[in-house]
Amino acid sequence: MLKQYLYISTAPDLTTTQVDAILDKSARKNARSGISGMLIYNGRNFLQLLEGQGSALDALMHTIAQDPRHSGITMLHSGVIDAPQCAGWAMKRVALASGMNERRNQLRSEFPAGLHPDIHRIVRNFAMLN
Repeated sequence: MLKQYLYISTAPDLTTTQVDAILDKSARKNARSGISGMLIYNGRNFLQLLEGQGSALDALMHTIAQDPRHSGITMLHSGVIDAPQCAGWAMKRVALASGMNERRNQLRSEFPAGLHPDIHRIVRNFAMLN
């Protein structure tokens, strides 16, 4: 069974180098585990979308919950999906453009067409607030 999780957490003390290292390691591990997703970091908060087989995804979420580099993990969405919506993204980093119009265009062009409208709305709202 394929699952999808979307969560937010707080990590105000990470450098760009640390976030890049997290992304690199995540992409390698996720590719081996059949997990796909994306991450936005705004300098204070993570917003991460993950999808994969139930047991692998649950194990990853357990690991994420134990990671001391962030806190306040709040699940915004969890559910079962028929097919991966972020196929090919072992871990895509979405680096937010500085202007609001650029961000809107970026989200339209970079996000998969099959991304559920509710997920897209949550991600868009997060991006616009930061």
